[in-house]
Amino acid sequence: MISRRALTVAVLLAAQSVSAQTGASVPIAQEFEKLHFRSIGPAIMSGRISDLAVYEKDPAIMYVATAHGGVWKSTSGGSDFQPIFDDVGLMSIGCVTVSQSNPDLVWVGTGEVNNRQTTSFGDGVYKSTDGGKTFQKMGLARSQHVARIVIDPTKDNVVLVASNGSLFGAGGDRGVFKTTDGGRTWKNVLATDSLTGATELVMAPSEPRILYAATYQRRRFALGMTSTGSGGAMWKSTDGGDTWMKLSGRLPTGSLGRIGLAVFRQNPNIIFDAVEVGGGGELAGGGGGRSGSLNSSRTHSHPCKPYTRAVRTPLGAMISPCLLTDS
Repeated sequence: MISRRALTVAVLLAAQSVSAQTGASVPIAQEFEKLHFRSIGPAIMSGRISDLAVYEKDPAIMYVATAHGGVWKSTSGGSDFQPIFDDVGLMSIGCVTVSQSNPDLVWVGTGEVNNRQTTSFGDGVYKSTDGGKTFQKMGLARSQHVARIVIDPTKDNVVLVASNGSLFGAGGDRGVFKTTDGGRTWKNVLATDSLTGATELVMAPSEPRILYAATYQRRRFALGMTSTGSGGAMWKSTDGGDTWMKLSGRLPTGSLGRIGLAVFRQNPNIIFDAVEVGGGGELAGGGGGRSGSLNSSRTHSHPCKPYTRAVRTPLGAMISPCLLTDS
């Protein structure tokens, strides 16, 4: 029978042996240096950037919209950001826009515009006149998913909004809306049907009375979605958005889905687009849609329709058919 004293000595010797093997002389703090943090999620639920608005006269000032994390502002060119929408409205954001004549004038459209089951809805559009310190709700509460907001560079009170409308149902505030009094009243200047909204809206920088818009017919269900239909189309306005002309020409035939648009800065007749066709194809082209037509350059197939969007650069434009991979 082993005595209690002998057992105690054996345990102490074993502990000394383990300490010698593991280097007990190393400070405890240094032992923790071997541990490294890693991300365990969420992987996709809120990790998306919806939009970016930069004040071009001072690019250090920028606003970032997130899919499920509100709006953030930087005055250091992106070195650091501060949240400015946490106590305002719903945290799912579709777009953000800053006036190029006044960096303190900021518009926010709530409701992410991508088509995932995890997409959250919004509750309208908001405006700040003090650089994001405070916001005022400016209506369109039934829009749910706001894709774009455009401010007239010559008149800050003239604003146009592209609303996708509900992802899971029909009706609501859909299409393109325009205000001439800073958001007190709105007019639905482009509308089609109860399942079709506006997914894109761009203004020609060199000629603000020329605008292009894209309408998108969609409906998500629990186990799938419809993402193309008769409501999908491209439109052009030459009177500041009061009236619209449907474009045709060399656009793909059949059902169109989500469309991304960008306008070349030096020439409002050159546009770039990424078009979902019948559930898969895309087209990249230009031509400006003169006389209701559109000249295109090529077609190709691409599977990532939930994030189709064209991105404009300062000197031109580039196509970004898929900003994020749809996993």
